[in-house]
Order: sequence, then structure tokens, then C-alpha cells
Amino acid sequence: MTARLLVSLSGVDPRTLSSCADLAKALDTRGVPLTLLVAPRLTTPDTLAWIRTRTSDAVLMHGSDHATNPGVVRRGRRPEFAALPAHEAGLRLTAAMAAMERAGLTADGFAGPRWLASPGTRTALRARGFRLCADALAVHDLRTGEAHRAKVQSLGHRDTPGRRESTETLRCFALVLAAARTTRRQATLRLAVAATDLTRPGPRQAVLDAVDVALGNNATPATYAALVAPQPIRR
Repeated sequence: MTARLLVSLSGVDPRTLSSCADLAKALDTRGVPLTLLVAPRLTTPDTLAWIRTRTSDAVLMHGSDHATNPGVVRRGRRPEFAALPAHEAGLRLTAAMAAMERAGLTADGFAGPRWLASPGTRTALRARGFRLCADALAVHDLRTGEAHRAKVQSLGHRDTPGRRESTETLRCFALVLAAARTTRRQATLRLAVAATDLTRPGPRQAVLDAVDVALGNNATPATYAALVAPQPIRR
């Protein structure tokens, strides 16, 4: 077994596009492809144009429009696809697939907002021909039922502005340390990068440091699609 390195990027928008392009170039020089998480109903012409240039990268459908799921009011609102039954998830997926098609993008893999996807969502994905569903703890092969266990590692970006500066250094250090530990164990490292983090030099450097540590431990760079082998052609 050898370690694998998967780097995903979410939240690309006109404000962060330049920072995302800079990261992509830095990864290109290291031979590391990106897996781009795309919410089709949140894209803009500028972001779509850039995504289309990333021919060596992969695309996962990242929800549809990130609308929250009401659930029980007292328990707050859950991310889109986190708790949907199969029928409702299927309706949202159908709309998202149509939006992807209009945008000229294709994807047979899915990652819900905040890496959450209900069992009903996985059922709906399977019925619509998706090959994989990635959540916070594993990448699920929707054809075989196999789960490739690997926890998402990220900087996190939910701190309030007042706390961000005081915790950012610790979070950056923790990300690089997690990258080192995971790849030394010959396990799969899933680095999840939020576009908003790339606008600050500390988090951007931490992402590159984590990538370099993984490569130094001989991790093999790959996209999410590599975890799920393509279905053999029947003759």
C-alpha cells in the first residue's frame, strides 16, 4: 500500500477566482491534480470558463444551490442533502444535473455541502448513475457499496472574525501535522480547500506545506475518481 493525496477545492467564485487559479498553478508544478467541487446553480460565467480550462482536474457535483434543509426548527437548519429522503434528493439532483448539462460540465461523483449526504441521497445518486459519493469520513463506491475510509482534513473556516486570527496559526499547524501523520501511515490524505482560505497568506501556505509533506512521504497524487475503478466494458 502507498499513500494517496486527494486535493479538493470548493467555493470558487469571482472574488476568489484569482487565488484559486494561483493555487492550481502551484499544484500543477508539483504534478498534483485538483478535484473541483461545483454547485451548478451557484456558478458564474467567469468561474465556468476557468473550470473548463482545468482539463487535467476532476469535477464532483457539490450539491445544487446549497439551500438549507428546514428539518425541525428547534434543531436548526441542515446543509442541503444532509437529511433528505431519496425522493426529495432525487428531485434536487435532477435539477442539478440539468444545470450541469447547461453549463457544459459532466460529473459522475458527488460531495454534499459540508461533506454531508443522507442515505436517501446515496440511493438517489445510485439510481441516476453516479459512481461515487464522498462524505466527511469516506468515499463510497455506489456500484459495489464499498467505502474507502479516509477522513477529510481541512483548515476549517467557521470562526468568527474576532477568533480567526488567534486560531489560524494553530489550525494551519494542525493541517500540516495531519498530512504528515496520514501519509506516513500509507493512508489516503483528503485535503479539502475552501476558496476563501486562499485569500490569506497563512492558510494558503499551509495548504502547500501539507501537499509538500505528503509528496515527501511518497504519496501518489490523484483525483477522487481514482478511488473508484471505472466499470469494465462488457463485450
